[in-house]
Amino acid sequence: MPQLQPWLLPWPCGCQGSSAPWQQDVSLSLWARSWAEEEAYSHAGGSQDCQGSLEVSLSQPTRSSSGSERSLLVAEEMRSLIVEKGPGPVEDDPDVLVKGWLQREMRGCMKTPWIRPRKYWFVLTPDSLDYYSSNEKGARRLGSLVLTSLCSVLWPDKQLYKETGYWSVTVFGRKHCYRLYTEHLNEAVRWVCAVQKVIDSKAPVQTPTQLLMRDVEEHRDSPEVLEQIYRCNPILRYTSGPLYAPLLPFPYGSLDQSAPGPRSYTTLRDEAVKLFNSLQQLESERDPVPLMQGVLQTCLDLPPLVDEIYCQLVKQTTEPPAPGGQGDLHYWQLLTCMSCTFLPSPPVLRFLRFHLDRTENRFPASEMAKYACFIREALGKTKGRECVPSLEEILVLMQRQEMICTVHCPGAPACSVAISSHTTAEEVAQELVSRLGLSQSPNLFALYEQSRRREQPVGSATLLADVLTRFENLAGEDREQDPPCRLCFKHYGFLDTDNVPRDSLEFALLFEQAHEMVLRGYVPTSEETLQTLAALRLQSLNSDFSTHAPFPRLEELFPAHVLHARLPPLPHRPPAKCRGARLRAGLLAGGLWGQALAKQRAQRDQRLRGRLREEGASTMAAIVEKWKLLQGMGRPEAMAAYVALVREWPGFGSTLFDVDLHASPVGSGPQRLWLGIGAKAVSLYKPGEPEPLDSFCYGRISSFGAFDSSTFRLSVEDRDLLFETSQVDEIAQLLNTYLASAGAQRLPQPQEPPTSPPTLEPTVVPQGLCPAPEPWQHRPPVGSSHS
Repeated sequence: MPQLQPWLLPWPCGCQGSSAPWQQDVSLSLWARSWAEEEAYSHAGGSQDCQGSLEVSLSQPTRSSSGSERSLLVAEEMRSLIVEKGPGPVEDDPDVLVKGWLQREMRGCMKTPWIRPRKYWFVLTPDSLDYYSSNEKGARRLGSLVLTSLCSVLWPDKQLYKETGYWSVTVFGRKHCYRLYTEHLNEAVRWVCAVQKVIDSKAPVQTPTQLLMRDVEEHRDSPEVLEQIYRCNPILRYTSGPLYAPLLPFPYGSLDQSAPGPRSYTTLRDEAVKLFNSLQQLESERDPVPLMQGVLQTCLDLPPLVDEIYCQLVKQTTEPPAPGGQGDLHYWQLLTCMSCTFLPSPPVLRFLRFHLDRTENRFPASEMAKYACFIREALGKTKGRECVPSLEEILVLMQRQEMICTVHCPGAPACSVAISSHTTAEEVAQELVSRLGLSQSPNLFALYEQSRRREQPVGSATLLADVLTRFENLAGEDREQDPPCRLCFKHYGFLDTDNVPRDSLEFALLFEQAHEMVLRGYVPTSEETLQTLAALRLQSLNSDFSTHAPFPRLEELFPAHVLHARLPPLPHRPPAKCRGARLRAGLLAGGLWGQALAKQRAQRDQRLRGRLREEGASTMAAIVEKWKLLQGMGRPEAMAAYVALVREWPGFGSTLFDVDLHASPVGSGPQRLWLGIGAKAVSLYKPGEPEPLDSFCYGRISSFGAFDSSTFRLSVEDRDLLFETSQVDEIAQLLNTYLASAGAQRLPQPQEPPTSPPTLEPTVVPQGLCPAPEPWQHRPPVGSSHS
């Protein structure tokens, strides 16, 4: 055999007319294309320990066989695969798809409009995009961009046309990028479509890692063959050197790869190489948690990189120099976090599971085997995450343990619940219903995200780990809140509030929820009744009046908006009628008079705050006088009296949403209302009014659903009501919950909000659900809990 040069390409072939078992489907053209299109994949070639294989001093790994090998020179081989082109463009060449004059950007001349780009004659063929000095026969070919399935083309940019007067056509190749320009949009579109059609016609490029993954899967039952594959292909094993190209194929150029938010990314290929460098840093990191979270965040922002990171982690945990050492365990810990966050594609998942089995067999009872077992179980439960694991969750996963989640219960001690990365809100709600003895209650319960600014129910399928990550992010953004957010267990649907035992925990929950409604102004009643409710609240907290009893703040007893309503309205200044008057007012405000005006506003605000303190003191005094009249009333009696007063409002038991009513898509302005969703009907209230403007039992509602992301549509008999609200999902979910509790199997399924363009897919409500005159009889199954 002649001496091979270091740039020779090995061609797997058989011994005595047959190929090695894992090389039967490998052809010369496949390997030539893989080698020609992908360079420097990671390591030097074959191993000297592999008998019968060729040693290739390239980054391209070898796929060796136990039989004889034969090789071809690259130049000779490529000449046999690629047809040589003539010296210039041929007008009647049948392979020419599109041809014409285009201007190419040279050294950034499009950024300097006074330097015009140079014009060339471009010819598109089924294999490449070539350009020549002219369109004459015999013209010199100046360059060629070979088109493969990994190439990409960008559509013309309107903003660039406004700035330069040119429509752009950008074609990305492995090493080159052609930025072409034309003054006509239809010509740019014609070139883009033609280039994209050529790219789509190309067979997908397979990287050596993909081919070796297939080999491993085909021969997983042949230990000797597998060992030879791993021994002869360094790309499958741990490396301390850098990675110069991804293990999996990614398109060239920058397509739609920009992630939302402050993070900025380059191309997928570059990000894959950067991530491998980050993985290598894990080996020496004393605190790897932030770096792990950064890798996970990049995978969340760029989903195509998930498979790549799995392959890189499998590679770095295969035959490491120190199995079970600190650096090796850091790789396994990140692989654990990945398995609880992302699910790889089926081919990578099969390769990963084989790697886990191989590790457990080679290192039984080791830390790596324990991580492998944990990862296998996690992969069977992972369905995707909205957020990456929090720092606390990563620390817990590194120890293969569960997190402790604290859930607050109004009127009861907080509960600690052990959760995993796969625990949903519905599972925790069901556990709390059982733990708190609420299984026999006909009402529905759920978990809520609660903060000082808002409160919203947690979806039944939402992972609590994602909720805790959001809490951690909010805590970092707003450090003044303590705590910024918390989980709360509360009533979600009121099906029966009359028969709740007064000495039960559920009644305490009902009492606390009624008090929250009062403080938020969702119980329209007189100020006298509000003062009585505040006195009953004090009696339930402190028992009989005492000067030594702790006094809560007034805003914890009495709705603050009532006090603000007593203050005189701010004087309204009519806007300046002419531009000159507005200009003079602005000059005065920013000139010598500015300080005087600011001083006047500060004095006015101080007077308003003083007036507010006076009103608060007067209200607190009236509340205390009513409190003194409750001498001798026990805590259960005070709570019962409080709930009885609130229940006098007809809308008690309904969940109120602030909405703006639009009578029709085009018409008069919106009207601010309360939309009350109850177990028996949907009602509309004018804020502050005790009686509803209108009420619709479910039998009158023909359909409902999301009209768009901020508009909820309710069809009642022959009219459509459109409500503008930020709680479209919450309203639809609650309506479906009540309907499911009332009608069981006959009722519609929840509707997802449509994507653009917005098209309404309403939920159709069956007829005959309007309650009869007899008492409400519908009850959900025992132990039900909804969120």
